[in-house]
Order: sequence, then C-alpha cells, then structure tokens
Amino acid sequence: MTRVCLVGDEDVELRYELLSRETAREALSTYDLASPYENTVALGTVSLGGAVSILNDLNWYLVRFVAEAMVSEPSISAEEWLSRDLAAAIRDGECAPEDSGRYLKVFGVEEGRLLEPMFAARTGREVPEYDLRDVEETLVVRVTESEFGG
Repeated sequence: MTRVCLVGDEDVELRYELLSRETAREALSTYDLASPYENTVALGTVSLGGAVSILNDLNWYLVRFVAEAMVSEPSISAEEWLSRDLAAAIRDGECAPEDSGRYLKVFGVEEGRLLEPMFAARTGREVPEYDLRDVEETLVVRVTESEFGG
C-alpha cells in the first residue's frame, strides 16, 4: 500500500484545518486517517498515482497548512519516503525509481515529533547520519535535485 503523510505547519493544527473545510473533508472521507507523528495526517492509497492524485486534489490546503507532503511507495523503497515533487516525477516517468535515492532530506524523530531536517547527498548505499542533535530514530525522504539545491 502506498502511504501519504502530511506534516502541518508549526502554527496550525493540521487535522482540524483539513477536516473543518468541506472540500478537503470530502476528498479525505474515503480514507482511514492516522497521525504517525505529531501534527500529521496520513492515509493509504492503492498506488503512487493515487497518492499524487490526492495530493493534487488537496493542493489548495497543502499550500496553506502543510510543511511537508511525503509519499511512501514500497516498490521503490521499504524504508524511505519520497517528496511530493519526486513522487510526481516518478509517476510521470521523468525520473526512474532507481535514480531517486541520491538527494535526501533527513528528519530526526523525537517523542513522536519530526525535528528540523538535514539535507544530505548520498554517495554510496548508506544514509548519512543525522547530526543536528542526538536522536534515536530518523525519517528519510528522497527529494528532487531542485528541492535539494533550493
């Protein structure tokens, strides 16, 4: 199952903002919503295309309330997420899945919260260590080259 995870901006309660608006509520009504991290909304879709589609449907809300939109596609990586832009590029055939793992945004995870991200370029198979602070867990998001450099 392909997963989508939306991370709310610091100054908003994401679940409330999405579900208090009729259009977003209707778009999300067929999904089982979860909150794997603080101030997140996650859902499962049937495919990468379905994940990109729901993100496109929610774009107005993403621009206003979401700090990060991530997609987990097990056929590409069992552990690493894709940024919204990278997921769309793979779906559209602009990037091959096997070419998607060089540029990374690595989040520290502490007490159910995603901490500030660290950008890193992978030079081998290993993910560079998160060094912004000591954490027990990290969440790795593959990003496009333009997201990495921007």
